This record gives sequence, C-alpha cells and structure tokens, in this order.
Amino acid sequence: MNDRHLAEAEWIKSSRSSGNSECVEVAFLDGGMVGIRDSKNPTGPALVFAPGEWDAFTAGVAGGGLGAPA
Repeated sequence: MNDRHLAEAEWIKSSRSSGNSECVEVAFLDGGMVGIRDSKNPTGPALVFAPGEWDAFTAGVAGGGLGAPA
C-alpha cells in the first residue's frame, strides 16, 4: 500500500467521535485492507491491516481484550 493510495482513500471518522479533531479515522482499501490514522495528523503515518488482522483486532476490541495497560 503506497502513500498515494492512502491519500486518495475515503477516511471515515468514528461515529463515537465528539466532532472534534481528536479521533481515529478508518479507510476501507483495495483488497480488503483497512487503514487507520489519527485525524489530528492526516498526512502522518497510518496503520494498514490485512482482512484477517482487522477481524482479529475488532474482535479483541469488542471482547474487551484490548484494555488500557496496567
């Protein structure tokens, strides 16, 4: 995934965002890949997950397995 594909992606803010600029944005990319970035830095780095990785990540979030570190 190159920077051009990420720049041209349609980034979506979380529905739980309070409307400010401090939230996570997600983009559904070619090949089932999923990008995540910080909305405060749209030209900064993005994480890109393969479909199975994204499924595991979202399952972990939904199951409470990704809580804050102790």
